[in-house]
Amino acid sequence: MEITINVFLKEGVLDPQGKAVEKALHSLNFHKVSEVKIAKQIKIKLNENNKEKAKKEITKMCEELLVNSVIEDYELVL
Repeated sequence: MEITINVFLKEGVLDPQGKAVEKALHSLNFHKVSEVKIAKQIKIKLNENNKEKAKKEITKMCEELLVNSVIEDYELVL
């Protein structure tokens, strides 16, 4: 089973990389852009056929290593 983990900054956390991209887009005359947020995506192949077991295991991975829960949130796509 392949699981995708989308990791993004929590609401209210500054995103300097997103701001830099937004500024660069404006300088290239893309003035309709009002906000850019940068996120990361992690794809994991897991040898598990049970969706609930896979979700539990991936959630544990996120909480222990993959996500900085102080400043990041995440969503799983199974």
